[in-house]
Amino acid sequence: MSAKIKNFVLVGLCTVFIFGFLIWGLIAPDGEISKSERRPLAKFPTLSADTILSGEFMTSFESYTLDQFPLRDNFRTLKSLTAFYVFNQQDSNDIFIAEGHASKLEYPLNEDSINYATDRFQYVYDTYLEGNAGNVYLSVIPDKNFFLSQKNNYPAIDYNAMINKVTENMPYAQYIDITDKLTLSDYYTTDSHWKQEEILPVAQHLAENMGVSLKGEYTETKAETPFYGVYSGQSALPLKADTVTYLENEYTQSYTVYDFETDSYIPVYDTDKLTGNDPYEMYLAGPKSLLVIENPKAETDKELIIFRDSFTSSLAPLMCEGYSKVTLVDIRYISPEMLKNFITFEGKDILFIYSTSVLNNSITIK
Repeated sequence: MSAKIKNFVLVGLCTVFIFGFLIWGLIAPDGEISKSERRPLAKFPTLSADTILSGEFMTSFESYTLDQFPLRDNFRTLKSLTAFYVFNQQDSNDIFIAEGHASKLEYPLNEDSINYATDRFQYVYDTYLEGNAGNVYLSVIPDKNFFLSQKNNYPAIDYNAMINKVTENMPYAQYIDITDKLTLSDYYTTDSHWKQEEILPVAQHLAENMGVSLKGEYTETKAETPFYGVYSGQSALPLKADTVTYLENEYTQSYTVYDFETDSYIPVYDTDKLTGNDPYEMYLAGPKSLLVIENPKAETDKELIIFRDSFTSSLAPLMCEGYSKVTLVDIRYISPEMLKNFITFEGKDILFIYSTSVLNNSITIK
């Protein structure tokens, strides 16, 4: 084959490739969401004189074409595989793989974020708790980089400095350390969260320090639906799925869970969520601003209010065994100023428990 023919074939193939994907992209229906990234995909922007002259149209159009490109997820996977296994990059899109776990870089320590979070907690204390509530407790949940980053030569925040900063800013709360109750194996390999079946020692340690006891006798149920966590989608790598396991006993089966958002009762374990975008949301139906769990089998009349993030969704069903009522408050979704309309704090124990990732990125707290 002559050089002229080779060049003609090469140009022809490139033309077919470019215009083929162009036509495919134009005729294919737009996707609504990216299941792997758990976010909505960009829509075709509004075309008008104003959006064109301001540059808004072209900026939005670029986002649209990137989100709606044919075989987008396949190309993302190809890019990640090339980055990790051809060019030997240490991370891709801030996701790294170490000891069989996918995780996201969390660095550096953001002291302004810590101060903002504890300022909001201080508002809660000053407004509702001082001289009114029972005992006030505090605990910090380490993300799995606590066990992964430094030993695998990735940058890591100073966790001791973070915890010290939080406890110094919250002198009104008794700190309960749970870091020595956790190991890397207590976390999902493809997700940021911990496994419920592994955190019973954490629940018992917290309960013991708060003056209650948990029997800790449960039956494990393993979900059949494979769990691909948030880091699976963000890394775009073909990672091995995790398994969601949930714990049940006579207490969990008798709980009633009231959701203030929907003005309805919801299950402790919403198994329908296992086939949704985030199977971890099966625990107490995922992100909720305000929930009340009542335990009719409780051997005490003690009540607990937990200020929390998503990690507590799987912890709370274990903690409720020791209380007649547990109220879960997520002030990322409800303003603390609104709490007086829903909660009575008098005489109730209080637990502030937040993950290091939320504390280091606390802009989501209202």
